[in-house]
Amino acid sequence: MKTKFWVGAILLLFVFYLVAAFGSALRFITAEEPIAKVIGVAALVIPLVGVWILIREVLFGSRTQKMASILASEGLLPEDNLPRTPSGRIVKAAADEDFVQYKEEVEANPESWKSWHRLALAYDAAGDRRRARESMRKAIGLYLAAGKQ
Repeated sequence: MKTKFWVGAILLLFVFYLVAAFGSALRFITAEEPIAKVIGVAALVIPLVGVWILIREVLFGSRTQKMASILASEGLLPEDNLPRTPSGRIVKAAADEDFVQYKEEVEANPESWKSWHRLALAYDAAGDRRRARESMRKAIGLYLAAGKQ
């Protein structure tokens, strides 16, 4: 619940920023000078790119959470039982060793969003954030293709 509150607060601030940015952009676009018009267009495009990124990330997070809830309800979410360093980080060697089973699971079931989701969690535990996100995107794609919402 606390996370949802902060996401909502950030979204509210972002909406405030967008209103201000669009107002400034329109003032620049309606100015007489050509350079002001260019600045106005840039001031309009940059927030729109930000909106697109924000929407994409919020959808990624909500879909990931929904899929994790399904896995948890089915008892398929990997246990968080890997050894940790005193600072709380997962021991990389243990994560790498644990990773193998999830990689093999995906190789055996390449069309299973559940397998890809579990692989993404294994990549994340191993510290490979880029591959974790790629795997989670694949899981989301398969999840949506299966008609889940």
